[in-house]
Amino acid sequence: MDNGVIGRRPGGVDGRLRAVVRLAQEMAAAHTPQEAVGVAAEAARRALDGGFAAISMWERERGRLRVLVNVGELMAGEERLPEDESYPVHDFPEIAEFLHDHWAAGGEPHAWVETAEGVGVGPAPHDRQGAPPSGSWGRVAALRRRGRGSCVVAPIVLHGRAWGELYVARAVGRPVFDRDDADFATVLASVTAAGLAQTERLEEARRLAFTDPLTGLGNRRAVDIRLDEALEAYHADGTVVSLVVCDLNGLKRVNDTLGHAVGDRLLERFGSLLSICGAMLPGALVARLGGDEFCLLGVGPPADEVVRVADELCRRAAELEMGEGVACGIASTGDPIGPVPSARRLFRLADAAQYRAKAARSPKPVVAGREGGPEDPVIRLADTSSARPPERRRFRGRR
Repeated sequence: MDNGVIGRRPGGVDGRLRAVVRLAQEMAAAHTPQEAVGVAAEAARRALDGGFAAISMWERERGRLRVLVNVGELMAGEERLPEDESYPVHDFPEIAEFLHDHWAAGGEPHAWVETAEGVGVGPAPHDRQGAPPSGSWGRVAALRRRGRGSCVVAPIVLHGRAWGELYVARAVGRPVFDRDDADFATVLASVTAAGLAQTERLEEARRLAFTDPLTGLGNRRAVDIRLDEALEAYHADGTVVSLVVCDLNGLKRVNDTLGHAVGDRLLERFGSLLSICGAMLPGALVARLGGDEFCLLGVGPPADEVVRVADELCRRAAELEMGEGVACGIASTGDPIGPVPSARRLFRLADAAQYRAKAARSPKPVVAGREGGPEDPVIRLADTSSARPPERRRFRGRR
């Protein structure tokens, strides 16, 4: 980067270079897209010596700029993480109209400056006389309304498309942003875009690591981690932890007679049904363990509520146009199932309950601990590994 790009501001070239490096480092350390945009906005505000900064995303399908984060000196109506602060793109058309025309002509995305007096600086979106087009008066009005003297707006370009914008403002009485600031804001927006792209890739990698590719539900790894966390809460304060293990009946017959593509559709259909029922339990995790085996993990709701949802799941699964319903087994710390020192123990109990449901072709879930306390047949089955046929002898659960 040459001096013309970095600019000549307090701290000089070295200071702005350090600001760019710090922005890149802080975004690289972000764990989520929301954290990344917050880091980027605050770093840009500091780097440009602004009093306020925001990052907005262009939601094309809704025709609006949605504010993701506000940082710095917040005015009335501004929140750090707004739930629904957005502005119609036709009120701020530069991101759509100017950028498209500019890029089509072979130019590069570049930041520009607006002032409360309506004087713009930079190659966009002003004409050669410096007067802003009609859409930019929206920014001028916003500056005046919030007591800000000037702002610099930099487009954020991701994967070759306008993704959103970086906005940094100064209060009335502070030095007005100039062309050097716009140049520097362009660099910061570019670094922000690179950081967001990296965060997106990491987020997608994390999503794939914990997601079943066929159904879109959680996978076994997601269940293991969530169940370990849930049992820590159970041991700490008695939080009820319930595990529902489901075996989809008739999948092999569907695969053998209608083909695996149809079998996959059955798995997807049941996965959707499980997701719908799981939504009845706040915070529940629904997952596919593999093959025809699924599970639902509830943390917090009483055992009876989980049983009610599992009963509804069995009823709806029996009405599917393919397959032969589902066998459900439930183990909950809210029932008399004895000590649950580990995730493996809860899995063994739920698996044993599911095995009994399948063997009896039960239309309802079988619940561990509800048929006689320590002599409960599910508990005895879980405690006796030889009680199951060889091919099903090993229960799930990490050792």
